[in-house]
Amino acid sequence: MKEKAIVSWSGGKDSALAVLEAQQDFEIVALLTTVTEGYDRISVHGVRTALLERQAESLKCALEKVVIPRICSNDEYEAKMRIGLDKYRTAGVLFVVCGDIFLEDVRQYREERLFTNGLKGVFPLWGRDTTELAHRFIDLGFQAVLCCIDTHSLDQGFAGRLYNREMLADLPPTVDPCGENGEFHSFVFDGPNMASRVWCRVGGRVLRDNRFCYCDLLPEET
Repeated sequence: MKEKAIVSWSGGKDSALAVLEAQQDFEIVALLTTVTEGYDRISVHGVRTALLERQAESLKCALEKVVIPRICSNDEYEAKMRIGLDKYRTAGVLFVVCGDIFLEDVRQYREERLFTNGLKGVFPLWGRDTTELAHRFIDLGFQAVLCCIDTHSLDQGFAGRLYNREMLADLPPTVDPCGENGEFHSFVFDGPNMASRVWCRVGGRVLRDNRFCYCDLLPEET
């Protein structure tokens, strides 16, 4: 019998690929996602929670929303995350799947500050070549769209583009193909382990903090 695990879920491609890899060894029971209070959107990524809910349904997983304020201190973030994590820890779920690839400080923060009291992080993508991961994601049949762009790294015209080989070829050489340094974020709307496509269309774009360009993704019916 497989051990049960939850996922630190952003809705993006690295989370999705990590889930697929982890499903070989774990039963994924829930997705844990931070949602920004007042916006009703995935924190940082800016994707509507209606689409997040459809992702979870397609992956046949429970969804645990951790609601945080727009301006959130580390202490408050950690406290809210621990409440969500502890809900599953006390139910016997001791593993948390993460999509991190090479940022040592991020992994250390998760393991030392969030995964406490017996929880253990699982990092299926850790240390792997990001170019190879990008092409593996596409080859496996995943489909994603760029939902947030750091305009200090990329032109805002990338917001709303499909994550495909054409987009990868257009990336400047300074940008990681998985956006691991925060250059861009994505939303996965289809994949080999999803029961159905999450139908959405590209809406308007907005620049926030004179830096981050968000592309609104609008839910559509099938």
